[in-house]
Formats: sequence, structure tokens, C-alpha cells
Amino acid sequence: MPQYSYTAKSFRGEMKSGTMEAPDKHNLAIALRRQGYILISADSEAKKKDSWTSDIMGSIFGVSLKDKMFFTKNLQVMIGAGIPLPRAVDTLIYQTKSKRFKNSLAEVKEDITKGESFSDSLSKHPGIFSELFVSMIKVGEEAGTMDNVLENLALQMEREHELKSKILGAMMYPAVIVSAMLGIGALMLVVVVPQLSKTFVELNIELPATTRFVIALGNFLSQKWYLVILIVLFLFFLLRAVRKTTPGKRIFDGLFLKLPVISPIIKKINSAYTTRTLGSLISSGVPIVRSLEIVSQVLGNIYFKEAISQAAEKVRKGGKLSDALKPYENIYPFTVIQMIEVGEETGQTSDILSKLADFYEAEVTQTTENLSSIIEPLLMLLIGAAVGFFAISMIQPMYSMVGSM
Repeated sequence: MPQYSYTAKSFRGEMKSGTMEAPDKHNLAIALRRQGYILISADSEAKKKDSWTSDIMGSIFGVSLKDKMFFTKNLQVMIGAGIPLPRAVDTLIYQTKSKRFKNSLAEVKEDITKGESFSDSLSKHPGIFSELFVSMIKVGEEAGTMDNVLENLALQMEREHELKSKILGAMMYPAVIVSAMLGIGALMLVVVVPQLSKTFVELNIELPATTRFVIALGNFLSQKWYLVILIVLFLFFLLRAVRKTTPGKRIFDGLFLKLPVISPIIKKINSAYTTRTLGSLISSGVPIVRSLEIVSQVLGNIYFKEAISQAAEKVRKGGKLSDALKPYENIYPFTVIQMIEVGEETGQTSDILSKLADFYEAEVTQTTENLSSIIEPLLMLLIGAAVGFFAISMIQPMYSMVGSM
């Protein structure tokens, strides 16, 4: 029988909290009424435990963009068909696979049923629903255009998902090759090198510096492999912690913007995110200044964040967005600034931003595919160099021994 944590109120107005076993909330209310109390709220201890576990798992794995995109698309279809919002959310709860998302949607539905607005109920779950999502929903509620807003959000998420998938897909092959190379290299050092080292010791021959280095590395990996794992984990978490600090973000983000091959991709990705998100917000009716503030929170690179944030301040004071972005031509391509200026003059800013986003998303896809084709021969050269170094280091002493005989 489940145990409930409850809050109740007596007929005299006295409050009481505690726990009690009951088959369900209805029977719990009956039992409390017999004691002279009226049930106000109750939560199952099992539900609390599940929710706590879900929160931990959610903090690790989160809610995927695909799940949120599925929710937004289906909600748009249901709202467009005239289904009441609480019923639509309730239906989508049962279609959601993520436990964390299920629990959050259940709380959203409960808040809506109590009379809260949809945007306010969503804002209680910032780990799932971004400020962009909440702001657009709020505009839809106020303007009565929820159907159109949800459609814009679904399109935004779909394009974002496509862009991320294409980037990951292009980088998958190099990542697999590098991982395989490191794995095989470590295996050779741990298994093969110690055996050859014993042979060299028995033959009592003088070893070159490269051979001694390979043998020392192999012995270290075979004897103290756990230190390597600890060092790798330490460096990973150290870099991650530094990356979260403002100075650390400046260093890493600035480095990415200066690397010859990576810099164009970073600029195009952030230009695509900026134009897509800003276009969606403006077309949904969000004021330009507020839209820029939201965009500055969405972008990952700190230099792009600051550029948009400072542009928002200039626009708030009456300036034009194109003029506000001109000092940042080193990170935003001139085409973006020029096309925004055209949009401001013609009154079609959101349409032009949408077309710019399409253009830069296609550019990112093409650039990452080209990068993958460039990386492939470079990886082959790197692997060849590594194999050659290992072979020369191990075979050279043998040739020296044969030559001395």
C-alpha cells in the first residue's frame, strides 16, 4: 500500500502535515475526514522517489531536442484541430518516452488546470523549455496566434536538429578513425612493446633514444594504466570547469575563432543560429529588443553573445540593428549585416533573416562535408607517421644487431 505525504486542514482551520498509508488519494481523503481534517494536498512517497531519480537522470542526460520537437509538432496539430490545451498536453504525456519530460509535462498540465498560463507553467522548467520557447509561447497566448507560434517553434527546432545532425555526421568518421588509432596504439604499447623490451635486454644491445622512449611509454602504460585514466579524467573535468568560467570561455571561444579551418565553421554556425532564432522571434511578434536579448542567451560563443547583447542596447536607444552589428564584422559576415540593412529598409526583416539562415545552414553543411574529406587524407598521413615511427623504433635495434654480427 503506497504511503502519502499530506497537508490537511481541520474544520477549525488548524493545519496538519504528516504521512499515512492509503490505497489512493480518495481513500486518504476519507480517512482524514473521519479524523476531522480536509485534505489539501498529497504526494506519494514512491512518486517523490521516482521524481528524484528522474531529476538526477535528467540532469545527466537531459531531454533531447528530438523529444521537444516531437512534443511541439504534435501540440501544434492538436491546438490547430481545436483540442483544449490541458487535454492536448495530457495526451502527449502518454506519448513521451523520457521520464523527466513526462513528469514535467504532468506538472505543466496540473498548473494549466489550476488556471495558470501556459507560458508561466513552462517557465518553471528552464532545464527543458528555453527562454526562447517560453517567450514565443507567451506572445502566442497574448496575440491569440498559438497555432502559428508552435509552427514556428517546430520549424526552428527541426532546422536546429538537422544542422546538429549534419555536423555530427560529418565529424563521425574522423572521430572513429582517431579512436581506433589510439586504441590500437595503446594495445601495441601494452602487449607488444614489453615483449620486445625483454628481448632487447637479453641481447644486451644499446638502444636508440626513440626505442627507449617507446619502451618506457609501453612499460608505464602496462604497469600504471590506472594513472593514465585518472590523468585523462582530471584533465577532462579541469578543462570542463575552466570552460564554464567567463575567462575560460573567452580563451577557448577566442581560440576557436582564430583557428584557420575551424574559424569559418564557427562563424557560419553562429550566424545561422542568430538569423534563424531572431527571424522566428520577430515573425512570432516578439519585440526586436527582447528578441535580441533572447538570442544572446541562446548562442554558445561568448563573443557572439556579447555582440548581440550590445546590439540590443543600441537598438533600445533607437539605433538600427544593421548599424549596431557593423563593429562586429570580424565575427559576423558582411553579408549578414548588409541583408539585415535591406530588411530594415523594406520592412521584411524576418523573411530575409529566414533566407539568410537557410543559406548559412547550407554553407555549414557544405563546409563540414569538405572538412571531412580534407581530414581523411590528413588522418592517413598521421597514422602512417605513427606506424612508421613505431616500426623504425622497434626494428632499428634489430638491424643494428645484425649489422654488428
